[in-house]
Amino acid sequence: MSLTVITHADALVCMDDARREIADGAIAFREGMICAVGTTTDLAPLIEQADEAIDARGCVVTPGLVNTHHHLYQTLTRALPGAINAPLFGWLKTLYPIWARYRPQDVFAATQLGLAELALSGCSLSSDHLYLFPDGVTLEDSIHAAQGIGIRFHATRGAMSVGESDGGLPPDSLVEREPAILNDAIRLIDRYHDAADGAMLRIGVAPCSPFSVSQGLMRDAALLARDKGVMLHTHLAEDADDVAFSLARFGCRPGQYAENLGWTGPDVWHAHCVQLDGQEIDLFARTRTGIAHCPGSNCRLGSGIAPVRAMVDRGVPVGLGVDGSASNDSGHLLNEARQALLMQRAIGGPAAFDPRQALYLATRGGAAVLGRQDCGSLEPGKRADIAIWDVSDIPSMGAWDKVAGLILSPPAGVLDLIVEGRAVVREGELVRVQRAAVLGAARQSLDRLMALA
Repeated sequence: MSLTVITHADALVCMDDARREIADGAIAFREGMICAVGTTTDLAPLIEQADEAIDARGCVVTPGLVNTHHHLYQTLTRALPGAINAPLFGWLKTLYPIWARYRPQDVFAATQLGLAELALSGCSLSSDHLYLFPDGVTLEDSIHAAQGIGIRFHATRGAMSVGESDGGLPPDSLVEREPAILNDAIRLIDRYHDAADGAMLRIGVAPCSPFSVSQGLMRDAALLARDKGVMLHTHLAEDADDVAFSLARFGCRPGQYAENLGWTGPDVWHAHCVQLDGQEIDLFARTRTGIAHCPGSNCRLGSGIAPVRAMVDRGVPVGLGVDGSASNDSGHLLNEARQALLMQRAIGGPAAFDPRQALYLATRGGAAVLGRQDCGSLEPGKRADIAIWDVSDIPSMGAWDKVAGLILSPPAGVLDLIVEGRAVVREGELVRVQRAAVLGAARQSLDRLMALA
């Protein structure tokens, strides 16, 4: 059992209940689990026994960042002409025909590219919401890509079942039969889901949105997920059009729609929730229903500013998501945390949100939303998911408060990223895959898609 110790961190940000920040910090881990945290002096006996010691002078050490919402297949459709200035529904209608041409290798390449970007920005755990399956695509295409990168992965089996001919938004060519959706979800859970602490792969059930699936599928998905002991995920109240659709189609607001169909509780997390009202926030707080806040995407699509300050104050579990790269165009979680802070201050004043609160959402908050009590903080018994940030380089130099500076003046990327005690990024470079191979696969798929368009 090899022992690794990180020493001499300028600040070790534990994100434990006491919110300790340890100067000249050190952390030791073996077999994927943290065994000691303290000052470098405190851990001196372990340092002498260590098989590897990593000197973190000039660095801040945090838990690995957690991404609670993404559509990784979209990484090949960034900055798409015709969708750049469109609102949510128009944006989707522009992109559906391109996504309909995806093949399995395109989903693999896009997912690998997106996860590489996330890893290089310090992300140790990401969820993914894949909800369209054209031309032989399966969830395995994204699972295999994640296994190659080396970060923890929560793959959700998304779906669309109500096409344009039935009053839904997606084209009929991209919807599936509901029995087939549920049967495939059962297959994936039985084959891949790992409920144990330290799991590298979990499966969730994730009908896409109220405007692309039936109420029957939403109810059946909730029953299936609870029978199998997995989590539920969907989009909710993303913008004003989303709320108007819910009122017109279902006669209620999105929060009531979710509650009516069994979509509240600690095993549920909803993406966006930009347009929740006070009663819906109270509902989610009371039921411990999680929210994936995606500030960059919300700005990009003009969806509004989610009431995150009110959500946090009332006890709603909140994490951060970068969302799909077709609606964010970037996958840098520290920048997402910075955006979350700035947006809350834009509507609430300079004291509305603190950098450390934003960092909490990006780490322990996100882990809690995804049901991962084994991750998200640096303390003995937790998994060794650790990000080392060089704060002595140009982007961060000059920050007096180096922890706040991670959010206010974030480094361009992570220096080292460790997941389950194993290096995923070292000295700013991917360890388990070659950058050129990731880019080559992405380029090949992108060229084909652009030629078809």
